[in-house]
This record gives sequence, structure tokens and C-alpha cells, in this order.
Amino acid sequence: MNRSREVRLQSTLTCPHCGHRSVETMPTDACLFFHDCPACGALLKPKPGDCCVFCSYGDVPCPPVQAERGCCG
Repeated sequence: MNRSREVRLQSTLTCPHCGHRSVETMPTDACLFFHDCPACGALLKPKPGDCCVFCSYGDVPCPPVQAERGCCG
């Protein structure tokens, strides 16, 4: 019996500039390429090789990666 993994839609982003952590809801139909840190205002962008800010700075990767469908986009 092949059971699909449950996809989590909440991820905690950690700003690499100031360390601020914020819980964000990930979209299921699009990637989030940019995120403004609410604490220091830094614009977060994906690291090279990552598809979105959740894959780079989140504690949970984006929904397509969780579902093993590859990167969004």
C-alpha cells in the first residue's frame, strides 16, 4: 500500500542576517522567491541551487519538494 506523505504548509523562516524567526504559510501553487524579513528588512532570496526561500531558510521545504515532485517552477 503506497501512502503519500502529508505535505506541511507551515515553515519557520530564519533570517540569515539577524536571526529573526517567523512562521509563514507556504503557497501550494507558486514559489516564494523573495521574502522581506519583518525584523531587519533584509530581502531574502533563494541560495544558489534552491528553488525558493523556504528551501533555503525554512525548517520545512516547499510543498513540491516535500511531495518529491522537484522544485516549483
